[in-house]
Amino acid sequence: MMPDLGKYAVEVMASYAVSLALIAGLVWLSLHRARKARRALEEIETRRREDV
Repeated sequence: MMPDLGKYAVEVMASYAVSLALIAGLVWLSLHRARKARRALEEIETRRREDV
């Protein structure tokens, strides 16, 4: 069910779409950076184990 948004329906739906796109982008960026940081930490730990 979609509420009646009247003459501002296009603007409201566009703002929802932009908001969802931005949230999805932030989630993707967060996951991407977390994977990158995890790989870097694993590389550091591997080098540290080899030096011991």
